[in-house]
Amino acid sequence: MAIALSSFGILRLRRLHSRQHLFIRASSSSAPAIENPENAPQSPTTAAAAAAPPSFFPKRGQTVELVCESLAFKGKGLCRVAETGFVVMCDRALPGERFLGRVTRRKGSYAEVKKLKTIAPHWNSVTAPCIYASVCGGCKTQNLLYEAQVRAKEEQVNDLIIHVGRFSNDDPEFATVMKRIVPCDIHFHYRNKMEFSFCTKKWLPRDSVVGIHDPDETDYALGLHAPGFFDKVLNIGSCLLQNEAANRVLTVVQDCWRDPQLGLSPYDVHSHAGFLKHLMLRTGRDIETGLPELMVNFVTSSYEPKLLKHLVEKVSAIPEVVSVINNVNSSVGNTSVGEIEYILYGKSTITDTLRGLKFQISANSFFQTNSYQAEVLYKLVEDFSGLKGDGSEIILDLFCGTGTIGLTLARRVKHVYGYEVVPQAISDACRNAELNGIHNATFIQGDLNKIGDNFGNNFPKPDIVISDPNRPGMHTKLIKFLLKLRSPRIVYVSCNPATCARDLDYLCHGMAEKNIKGCYKLKSVQPVDMFPHTPHIECVCLLELS
Repeated sequence: MAIALSSFGILRLRRLHSRQHLFIRASSSSAPAIENPENAPQSPTTAAAAAAPPSFFPKRGQTVELVCESLAFKGKGLCRVAETGFVVMCDRALPGERFLGRVTRRKGSYAEVKKLKTIAPHWNSVTAPCIYASVCGGCKTQNLLYEAQVRAKEEQVNDLIIHVGRFSNDDPEFATVMKRIVPCDIHFHYRNKMEFSFCTKKWLPRDSVVGIHDPDETDYALGLHAPGFFDKVLNIGSCLLQNEAANRVLTVVQDCWRDPQLGLSPYDVHSHAGFLKHLMLRTGRDIETGLPELMVNFVTSSYEPKLLKHLVEKVSAIPEVVSVINNVNSSVGNTSVGEIEYILYGKSTITDTLRGLKFQISANSFFQTNSYQAEVLYKLVEDFSGLKGDGSEIILDLFCGTGTIGLTLARRVKHVYGYEVVPQAISDACRNAELNGIHNATFIQGDLNKIGDNFGNNFPKPDIVISDPNRPGMHTKLIKFLLKLRSPRIVYVSCNPATCARDLDYLCHGMAEKNIKGCYKLKSVQPVDMFPHTPHIECVCLLELS
């Protein structure tokens, strides 16, 4: 299902042959946006840059001085070579930062560089509270003021809607369509799920970072994958994105798993030998007390409970731990989903609440990773749905996962029909409906990327369609179905504004090359910051039948 993305995270879409058309504009309002050179009239400066000989463009291995103008999608810094305006992308470069970078590769209309040295700091610079922030692949913008982070995300969504979605900002209604981003009030300790990897190859950056957890002389590691590596892991002592109880579990495991007397070995992704693959920590809340409850999931290559006995005893002594699970994944792949699951301590699930409903969460269930901001997100979905309040509407919930969105709306509508490809998610959705006494929700397992002509025969025409696809967005087959269905309202929830903008274009403007006309009008785009200090952006969009 993955769709190839360019290094700055924007899809290579039809009609938009020039990648430069898709670049994100500079954060400064005075900085010019990059236009498509095939279609836009050239100014003398642009024409001179286009006529510059190839030697003016950076080559691989060349060192160049650059200034970051803005953040592009996926959090990469957008820069331009001073002499030519040639676009260069740099990971971990932030707006206003002047730096030296070495060109690592050239990709036709742009190049990528690795930052070597900062000459002048970026705008809105702050001290990152995490010692791993400069090297870990997770929180790339911790050293950028939070208010600047959300402004950059808002601008990214705005530019993608214009350039990829083909919505004109000259339209008087555009300002009312594009909403200001909703920030997240909790900037740290907001994740309820973290996955750490065991590895035979400890990774340390060339420039050593003071304070990095390095308990012994072995090359073994437990932590997060080094950026760009599948076989090297940065050893992590604690993570500011998860809560303190989860960090206590991580510390306990770090302190003892390397003990030779335990006979534990990390999995080697090259030789496929070793026992420990992943440590997954999930946090919920006790429904009655509201106190946190923690699930610890050891993912191993085989089922050998005696080897885990000491670790289980240690982590189960932490009061918040109510469940210790062992997922066994015997395949050579290094995923965290096991073929079989064993309960080593406590119960098989933890619980959490969302929009007044109770949810049981198993080791491999999908649940919104930021429970606090999910409340905000789902309230927006409900508001955009525009429910009448008389319980008469039919909702079609596409990519429903464990049913969280549909179930939060079910008590105000006639019926919810949810579709999801993952069988376990459908089982969880049915269980959650029963847990909350909801009987007007039907969940069906099926691949929405492979729908046939008979799709839609099993449910009445919906009044509202809710679509919450994964990062690749919706398949053309599904978009054709929705254009034919002509539901009065579509609420599109997206975790990837690039594919979201593309799908909005299809639904509103159609697909000329396929002789398909759009039939929707974009009424609202609401960005939401679900994950502070990361490049990820969520959007809730409202479309109404035109």
